[in-house]
Amino acid sequence: MTDQHRFDALGSVDPLVRTPNLDRLAARGVRFTQAVCNAPMCVPSRYSMMTGLYPSQVGVRHNAQMIPTDDGLPAPVMAQRLLDAGYQTAGFGKTHWYMGENLAPNAEVEPSRRGFEVRAMRNTDEPGRVEPGAAQMGDELPEAFAALEAERRPFGSGETIGGYRGLTSSVPPEKHTEAWLTDEALDFLENDRDGDRPFFLYLSFDFPHASFNVPPGYEDLYDLEDMPPPTKPPPNADLSGHADPWQWEKWLASTTEEERRRTTLRYYALCTYADEQFGRVLDRLEETGEAENTFVVFVSDHGEMLGDRQRFSKYCLYDPSVRVPMILAGAGVPESLRNTTDDRPAELVDVLPTLLSVSGGSKPPELPGRSLLAEPNRSGAFCEMHGTGYEPREQAPAYMWRERDWKLITHTPGTAAGAISRADEAKGELYDLKNDPNESTNLYEDPKHLETRERLQNELLMHLAGAWSKFPRRTSKPPL
Repeated sequence: MTDQHRFDALGSVDPLVRTPNLDRLAARGVRFTQAVCNAPMCVPSRYSMMTGLYPSQVGVRHNAQMIPTDDGLPAPVMAQRLLDAGYQTAGFGKTHWYMGENLAPNAEVEPSRRGFEVRAMRNTDEPGRVEPGAAQMGDELPEAFAALEAERRPFGSGETIGGYRGLTSSVPPEKHTEAWLTDEALDFLENDRDGDRPFFLYLSFDFPHASFNVPPGYEDLYDLEDMPPPTKPPPNADLSGHADPWQWEKWLASTTEEERRRTTLRYYALCTYADEQFGRVLDRLEETGEAENTFVVFVSDHGEMLGDRQRFSKYCLYDPSVRVPMILAGAGVPESLRNTTDDRPAELVDVLPTLLSVSGGSKPPELPGRSLLAEPNRSGAFCEMHGTGYEPREQAPAYMWRERDWKLITHTPGTAAGAISRADEAKGELYDLKNDPNESTNLYEDPKHLETRERLQNELLMHLAGAWSKFPRRTSKPPL
């Protein structure tokens, strides 16, 4: 798993991007071309994938909500389900489900490993983040960890103009977090395997999420002149939409054309670096003869706008933000599907049912997802957004229903409080993705497309009604 990885930042989609290991993985399996996340930001997206439930069902709807104790989880998470099914479980890298000291400063709660028997993570000495017994990069590689933290510190969250401008890291590639996590994963495969149980290994990177502190050497793999500019909207495009615009004017004023090209180059370079680390694990599986006995999933938690629609980051329901790369390969994938693409709607909530299906289990009926290898198609894909979590008040929800050729977005401006009383202020966006893949022309009010709009609205409504009726489900007891 990567963080903030665009759906098209794969060599199998765009030959400009160098991801040879993920490309060979796709050649051994099926790549889902229309996959989406279920929330366009890290925390709710990962909770959703891990539980198999939509963010509104989990109760984690944006980046400022988390579930600090296992008692608060609405359902068992992925690693716990597989541990209960007899798997040895090991997790390396980002899960993003910690409590965080600032969310509950007075609570004395020890974070849980949530089903992972073996655990390694980057964080060190941060209350609410360090899981019991987890190996930490700051302990094992203190000098490299300190140098990386010093490089990131001026960029704050990373999603700043400086963070997107980026830099060439002073830390060698083999000392970056992703390499250390991969080392830990390889050590598990080599030395810590329980020969009496199958294994579940979760390897999750922060890259290519900004800030773009690129390990030395990887920028040299790309030519600055080859970097495409962000998609330029037509002059009459309405860019207001359902989300506040990123600091586009400030970005243009504070960067040169060369720096803007280098931003794209550095993003691709980080994709290549992450790909190389994944390749080390795939190589080990092949060397030990386990590659054909191992089912592999590659996904990201959400996408990255990277300048499209004059935005960076995510926090919106436009395609570069919500579409994710998704590859299923190896054991469990029928021979007839290998080296193919699948353009059916797919969602991150489908990952858990797919893993349960491949491991011999069955999907709990309350989950809205489906096994991508065993269950019938759905008519569209769903994503929801409730603001970023960094606003003073939670925003009224925005919902997306996406088919291959059409997308509907519906939202009410303002906060969630009182949104029902402002129903007459509801807004919508309708995009013809086949003829307008950059989502430049909103057809929501176009009389020629009212029938399509109504159809998509009905599908969205019935999809949500079906999902929410299954979970949470409360059955009243008959009177005594």
